[in-house]
Amino acid sequence: MDIKKNSGNKKAAKTIRMLKEVCITFVMITIILFILKHLSSLALMNKEDLGSYLYYILIAIVFCFLLVSIEKPDHIVFDGFFHVSFDRNIALKETFRTPGKAARRISKTKKRAQFNKEKPLENKNLTSIAYLDEIFADFDDNFLQNAPIQTISILSYFATSLFEKNNVDEVLWDIVENCISHLYLEDCVVYMFDKEKQYLIQKASFGDKNNGEKKVVSPIKIKKGEGIVGSVAKSGKYQCIKDVTKNPAYILDDAPRMSELSVPIFIEDNIVGVLDSEHSEKDFFTNDHIFLFHLIAKLTEKKLKQICSNVSSHINNDNKYFKELDFLMQEAKIYRDPYLGLDSMAKKLKISGNYLSQLVNKLSGHNFTDYVNGYRIEDAKSKLRNPKFINYTIISIALESGFNSKSTFYSAFKKRIGVSPKEYRKTS
Repeated sequence: MDIKKNSGNKKAAKTIRMLKEVCITFVMITIILFILKHLSSLALMNKEDLGSYLYYILIAIVFCFLLVSIEKPDHIVFDGFFHVSFDRNIALKETFRTPGKAARRISKTKKRAQFNKEKPLENKNLTSIAYLDEIFADFDDNFLQNAPIQTISILSYFATSLFEKNNVDEVLWDIVENCISHLYLEDCVVYMFDKEKQYLIQKASFGDKNNGEKKVVSPIKIKKGEGIVGSVAKSGKYQCIKDVTKNPAYILDDAPRMSELSVPIFIEDNIVGVLDSEHSEKDFFTNDHIFLFHLIAKLTEKKLKQICSNVSSHINNDNKYFKELDFLMQEAKIYRDPYLGLDSMAKKLKISGNYLSQLVNKLSGHNFTDYVNGYRIEDAKSKLRNPKFINYTIISIALESGFNSKSTFYSAFKKRIGVSPKEYRKTS
């Protein structure tokens, strides 16, 4: 994800600067022309007329001064990134703020922010995502429906990736791995409180603290209230440190870094841990990161509550992802793509591969490969029966239907239909 920082604000400033320059130039030219026009009569003016003359010139100069000092009008909203107010009582519910400006209601003023320069994604909001309906059931509708499309995509992946996780360790490791892969971070660590809630212990990490075996290398524990992580755990408020060298609370872990973002993880109103990331660049973390970290922390809370209450998530026949998958197979006929696989299909649907695999297994009774091959075989059967394809070889029909080899086609066809493609064609 190529995170853009305040691009809309920069465009706004440039536009207003141009307008100010045009207005100032116009006023100055008007003053000069006025003076030149009345230059010959200045000597003949009495004091009263001359005073009025200078008065109007002074007003024009003051007007120019005001134009120079004016800022972007507060009611103008440009297409930059919007970050959320993260007071625990109102966080993630109703108010977005533009950097340095007063709060604006989403429903009235928010325009969608673009996270990157990639081609636009299709319009989809959180209320159309089945599992996220459950995860974010208590969120304000405006908050969800106005979230940037790439935020929705990332949250969708996170939520579906967590779907099959049934213990705390699996959830925490999945969170840090996804933070790294989807947000392009250098480091991500989840701290959880010990039983006495006095120390925060590193439970999952990704980056230099991880040796590839889902085991934290040289884990440290931080006392509540100490360091940036400990302070966040004590106050319940996130901290984004632009330069840790200027923060005496910074605690060195595996390697010195320059910036840090720490966000608390709650269950109900109790702090249970902290989601933390450090980076080698100063001022690396943007409002985009802060926004997503809070949503991921909320997602983690929901999943941990689900595990603690022994409530499992269910896949039902009304699953919207599976309906979209079926539509793409039947109408778009994407099964004809010989390179279509579980991961590429999951990417199209913006969900995790594991979740898609479970979805197909549960609702179709087949694994993903057999499910896709089922559509390919039905396509091939219709061609084998169709007189228009009488001059086509069997391998040509197989390739037209999405298979990439003769052997794979023959094996899948006979397994499904009970006879070879050649025998089927003869009998048809």
